[in-house]
Amino acid sequence: MTDNSGELEAYIADHRADLIDLTLELLAVHTTNPPGDTREIVSLLEEYLSGLPVEVERFAVDPAKPNLLVTLPGASNRTLLYNGHLDTVPFDADTWSYDPLGERVDDRIYGRGATDMKGAIAAMLFAIRAFAETDTEPPVDLAFAFVSDEEVGGEAGLPALLEADRLDADACVIGEPTCESDRHSVTVADRGSIWLTLEATGEAAHGSRPVLGENAIDRLYDAVGMLRERFGTRRLELEPTLEPIVDESIAFYEPTMGAETARELFETPTINLGVLEGGDAINSVPQSAWAEIDIRLTAGVRTPDVLSEIRECVVDCEGITVADVSWSVGTAEPIDSPLVEAVASSAEATTSERVYRRSATGGGDAKRLRNAGISTVEFALGTDTVHAVDEYTTVDALIGNATVYVRLPEVWTSAVDETNLSDPRASAWDSGNA
Repeated sequence: MTDNSGELEAYIADHRADLIDLTLELLAVHTTNPPGDTREIVSLLEEYLSGLPVEVERFAVDPAKPNLLVTLPGASNRTLLYNGHLDTVPFDADTWSYDPLGERVDDRIYGRGATDMKGAIAAMLFAIRAFAETDTEPPVDLAFAFVSDEEVGGEAGLPALLEADRLDADACVIGEPTCESDRHSVTVADRGSIWLTLEATGEAAHGSRPVLGENAIDRLYDAVGMLRERFGTRRLELEPTLEPIVDESIAFYEPTMGAETARELFETPTINLGVLEGGDAINSVPQSAWAEIDIRLTAGVRTPDVLSEIRECVVDCEGITVADVSWSVGTAEPIDSPLVEAVASSAEATTSERVYRRSATGGGDAKRLRNAGISTVEFALGTDTVHAVDEYTTVDALIGNATVYVRLPEVWTSAVDETNLSDPRASAWDSGNA
């Protein structure tokens, strides 16, 4: 192959109808999770890729939830990974106005997974075909991991590939939709989390004589109130490198939630009481109760330190114990890294609009990949109908994603080379350890 990147974008523009058809084919395959059976759609991908100059391998730890690994060889030993999940959340067809298994209406493509994220997967597959059909050799090896089991955070998808050491890449872009209300972004960070289960004990009594008992639900609610008072308004101590990401995040979310609310979202912990249960009857003082609390922390905050303080706070709450806890530390890609610059500049060139470099409000596969030493961002044009009734993407988003994905290898390679020339210590970008 020869480098002829100008033909790539022309190929996508000239074959847009084929990309739309491919998206509809993917949407027609039922992959809701649970149960998360991806065998049929993986077979469809294998058929689509047959005859192209790519290596294709099916990898599964659960036979019903296979993953597909695809490699398109390039001109250097660097590897750029594209990642996307094949499963979708469930849907109730009776609540939809359009076919949840795919329907085109004018510029919109409706269907469960249209924007999260079969549209982006179609764009990735089409990028492979564009390189092959135009006889264009990518400047680096291009790897693709089409995975299962993402929507329920299961172990059969990306975690299984990492556990088996099957992902060897220097950088990765995940095709998660990163748009909201017509604003575009590349997600460069995620937040840490503490999932806390508190148990409360009290003393039972008749509901007509509550003063003779100790209400476990009251104790539990008071404990949650104390957590909110002590931690929910505390300004987080962020590393200087995180400040521009927080600024971009606030600017991105300001139009939908206001600047002050957006600032609180990233500059203070968020505390959500998700589950509260206890008591047996309206006329009884509950003897026991339990609650599940979701606490989120901006990347750069040491989650174990916060958890230690929370445990100390709980000790001060009579009748309250920590029954269970799981936690994670937020991760971030440097806002000026070659990968961030390459994805953002490619997207800006494609859309002619600003692309924010922001943090996600939660965390997912990007966190797993960064923790595995792979520089990772999320990017896909789409709509803010993720998981919603009548989920849809647009034809322009499909074309835009495919265009960004074919531009990215050359732009990322140039960014890495420029970084290495300006700072030899940055050669870690070539080893995937940045």
